[in-house]
Amino acid sequence: MTELNAETARHAIVEHTRRLAESAAAAGPDAAVPTAPKWTVTDLVAHLGQTQNWVAEIIERRVTDPTQLPTEVAALPTDPGEWPAWLSQAAQRVANAFSDDALEAPVFNAAADERTGGQFWLSSMVNEAVVHGFDAAIAAGRPVDVDADVAAALISNHFRMLTSPTWEMQRPESAHAIRGTGQTLQWLATDTADGEGAWFVERRPDGATWQAGTRPADVTVTGPAGALLAVLTRRVPLSGMATLGIDGDTGLARHWVDSTAHVSD
Repeated sequence: MTELNAETARHAIVEHTRRLAESAAAAGPDAAVPTAPKWTVTDLVAHLGQTQNWVAEIIERRVTDPTQLPTEVAALPTDPGEWPAWLSQAAQRVANAFSDDALEAPVFNAAADERTGGQFWLSSMVNEAVVHGFDAAIAAGRPVDVDADVAAALISNHFRMLTSPTWEMQRPESAHAIRGTGQTLQWLATDTADGEGAWFVERRPDGATWQAGTRPADVTVTGPAGALLAVLTRRVPLSGMATLGIDGDTGLARHWVDSTAHVSD
């Protein structure tokens, strides 16, 4: 199972924020975001920069109590020409906040899983920059692009979120929909190191589970890690990704994707 080291994760936050800024400039502030129908590009830029500054404060202050989470958000500059610099500053601030000691320090973890709060928020910030970078690229008519190792790490993060102790509280309809009676799904990346891009999911009556590795499954979806990530995060339809191969129950794979939206969608 692919895991990003802190340096790679910090770089990904800064780099994919830069790409989002470029796509936002190409699309224009009033452009619609097809993958987030209620948003314009302005909303998208504001969301990413404000989220990065908000999380940076959590890490900088080592917030452990959810009642002490920041209550104010950074103001988006009114001039779109200032957005690239504003986003760059936000990305650099949050990346710098994730020092090695911060990753191990006690910090509130909204998923309530086995990760430290720093590890949870670092993965979340990479996810925000990459997946919302997809949104901006699609709005601008540009190709979606992410390195295989980053995409694979975010797929693992995606499954962690869907099976975390707090998922049912955040998304009760999703948590109920992905329960089952033993149905299985295998997701396989074709462009990662051997054994580093395989995720096996089982839908059980008490909730979905996942583990790294390969096993026989009711449906197997195979393709580049970036394409798998784009489909799993519902940025590209399962049927719209020509680089993916599906062997088995296509309806099962489609139901999984349709039933698993992230909170930030």
